[in-house]
Amino acid sequence: MFLSLLSLANTLLCFQVLVLLIFLIINGSYTYVTIFAFQHLRKSVDAKPDLAQLLALTKSANMRPISIVVPAYNEQVTILDTVLAATRINYPEFEILIVNDGSTDETLQRLIEFFDMVPIARPARMLVDTTPSRGVYVSRRNPNLWVIDKENGGKADALNTGLNFSRYPLFCAIDADSIIDPDALLRMGHQFLINRELIAAGGSVRVLNGCVVEDSRVTRVRSPRSILANIQIAEYLRSFMAGRVALSEYDSLLIISGAFGIFRKDLMLAIGGFRKTVGEDMDLVLRLHRYCVDHDIKYKVYFVSEPVCWTQVPSDVFSLLHQRNRWQRGLVDSIWHNRVMLFNPKYGKAGTVGMPFFLFIELFGPLMEFIGYISFILFFIFNMLNPVFALLFFMISILWGMWLNTAAVTLDNFVQHKYESLFDSYKIAILGSFEYIGYRQLVAVERLISTFQVTRTHWGKAERKDLTNEDKTNAIKPWDIDK
Repeated sequence: MFLSLLSLANTLLCFQVLVLLIFLIINGSYTYVTIFAFQHLRKSVDAKPDLAQLLALTKSANMRPISIVVPAYNEQVTILDTVLAATRINYPEFEILIVNDGSTDETLQRLIEFFDMVPIARPARMLVDTTPSRGVYVSRRNPNLWVIDKENGGKADALNTGLNFSRYPLFCAIDADSIIDPDALLRMGHQFLINRELIAAGGSVRVLNGCVVEDSRVTRVRSPRSILANIQIAEYLRSFMAGRVALSEYDSLLIISGAFGIFRKDLMLAIGGFRKTVGEDMDLVLRLHRYCVDHDIKYKVYFVSEPVCWTQVPSDVFSLLHQRNRWQRGLVDSIWHNRVMLFNPKYGKAGTVGMPFFLFIELFGPLMEFIGYISFILFFIFNMLNPVFALLFFMISILWGMWLNTAAVTLDNFVQHKYESLFDSYKIAILGSFEYIGYRQLVAVERLISTFQVTRTHWGKAERKDLTNEDKTNAIKPWDIDK
């Protein structure tokens, strides 16, 4: 009997050590990429060209023209601000294609009326299969602004429609609830000018909630009132300013945000455009990696921290959980569809560094966290909790996580100085720390559930707010690609 109890105690102790080790690996990985990103950004901050140098490039004949595609389904609340911001970018030559994916609200009507649009015959090369188009409109005030009205087919289908209608060699996708900085496209296009091997580039996506938007431009960058939104700001900073910088420098960047990215159109067509999945952004980048390696094409996928696109984040828990559910399903589907890359040295660091990172840290991470939290609670209830384990678990899962958020906010303030006051930065750092007290556990459970719902292709519901008024809301339903 005594030996049995001793064996059980040893087993429980080993399990607790294993839980601590898992949390140590997860937080250790995030810490490493944060430190790496800080060192890299510190070296590159003085090397980046200033705006005057970039504006001089607008006269260069070597700057490749860009097709900006904005897929939209029931985006009547935000679409005008998004498109207005896009029409005011600094770039030598571009076109804007808004793809109305069978909206049932006033998205199409508002675009036609505001931009004085008229129907026109514009042929498209049907290089990628899509649902039928119902009409094409062009603005009489902005001749480079077009609307393609089509039957509902989902976001990937809308992007593929834009791909068929686009005329230029670079393809830029932005979300219909986003505002792009005037010089963002110029900074991204500059990368394609200086690096001929570049096939895809992504910029920073920042949280619009709380900011002041005037005349479809972000005029003041401020932190929002909501604790939930501030937590997401800290998440975005940790993801973009640390995670993507490190993965990019390691040649293992596997995702470019669907809210803002630029791609070589010829390679997009070569792989058949966007695949029908809720994680079309990550899936596209993975398939580009595969195609270039399989066809011996020298290539580079790069993240540029300075170009900024502003987007809304969920302002309520229900919308947040739907979003994270979709992100996790997209992650699982993308990794499974491109599983040939996993641990495969043929695909370089993308297969040996990027894929394992997303598999173990991002995909299996929620499961490991869930096991850790549940075991902590059970050990406490049955009085089997080792005091040393309890202290270390709290320090690693809570305090360390808080430090990571604070470090990400500090890194952003050092490099880009977007927030106009130190008070806002401190506010984000402090409120963002609440992520590890309830928020992260809730999101981990939702992500764990969604891991086993990968066959669902439903986008769910989200809430959009008027970009010029944080208090004005209008519930909409984004793409339901079960339709």
